[in-house]
Amino acid sequence: MTENTPTLDAPQVRRVGEKYEIVVDGDGTVAGYTLAIDYEGADGVAQRIFPHTKMAEEYGGRGLASVLVREALKDSVAAGFRIVPVCPYVKQWTQKHDDVAGDVDQPRPEHLQFLEEHARRRREG
Repeated sequence: MTENTPTLDAPQVRRVGEKYEIVVDGDGTVAGYTLAIDYEGADGVAQRIFPHTKMAEEYGGRGLASVLVREALKDSVAAGFRIVPVCPYVKQWTQKHDDVAGDVDQPRPEHLQFLEEHARRRREG
């Protein structure tokens, strides 16, 4: 993840809570995000589940989603997490790029159940 003033040609990816955001200017404009939910299964393996990615329409077609996902996945692996791509875009990205190929686990029913429970807890406050 970069430290310089972000631009469209050199955006900055930052982790904010359970999101990675891609910033495209010095004013902090967020062009999109990908959710990243930490999960530890019964086997004790630390995983980061990526359930959703969203880009603002006006930033589509510039390759920003790919930059966002690459940086989020690389940061997650560097932090010791295995990747669980639930989001269709993230899943497709991991299939086309070998940046984190050895660090991807396919989603299982327990991941989806965890995401449902996580979303319910967030709604309930």
